[in-house]
Amino acid sequence: MSNTALITGASGGIGLELARIHAQKGGNLILVARSEAKLNALAEELSAQHGISVTVIVEDLAQPESAQRIFDQTEKLGLQVDTLINNAGFGGHGLFHERSLLAEQQMMQVNMISLTNLTHHYSQGMVARRQGKILNISSTASFMPGPLQAVYYASKAFVTSFTQAIAQEMAEFNVTATALCPGPVATGFVSAGNLEGVDIFKNAKTARSVAQCGYTAMEQGELVAFNEAGLKFALNWIIPLLPRKILLKISRKAMEKTS
Repeated sequence: MSNTALITGASGGIGLELARIHAQKGGNLILVARSEAKLNALAEELSAQHGISVTVIVEDLAQPESAQRIFDQTEKLGLQVDTLINNAGFGGHGLFHERSLLAEQQMMQVNMISLTNLTHHYSQGMVARRQGKILNISSTASFMPGPLQAVYYASKAFVTSFTQAIAQEMAEFNVTATALCPGPVATGFVSAGNLEGVDIFKNAKTARSVAQCGYTAMEQGELVAFNEAGLKFALNWIIPLLPRKILLKISRKAMEKTS
């Protein structure tokens, strides 16, 4: 049975670990990211260790036509995508009115639009075959507004909502969609998003543990997965009951830098 996974943002962090997990299970891979050297090194590692086929596609998902180009390449190569893992994403710290509008637009493109486009392209084949799995990497940030990361939090709210909606739509076709909502993770996301000094990242979980949580949840067809039981409880049973202004103050405090 074919089991090829396309993973975006596969050159590091959660995406890299997801690629390793899939390879260990004998699945073929299509690795997508901007860094050709890192992708090629990972491809060589995984194909040598596990005897799988690995295809590298170098693409910047901040570019509006990137998803179409990725899809066109896989079609040209005759590659069937059985599992789609939309992992690529980034954040950015600061007051919205002071941040670069271009940076925010690129964030929305990667976190929401390219994710949506890729899902649309590949879900059609999954539905036609009556088989497929989609894993979208969201965040616990998706459950509240995020002062000092306004666009990032909002983009992840889109991902969590979108994933659950399409999961319901595609259930009758034996296609599942899962939103992984981790808390802080120790990856390049921190430096890329200018988040050094934010306290919550001092106890960040490893990328491997988060990837394993997400992969297992995807295999089981879960709707929304959390990597920390405490966060799951707080987000489901405490956060919804807090007065909105208090929640916003708590959310902002969590994003303020202390060092």
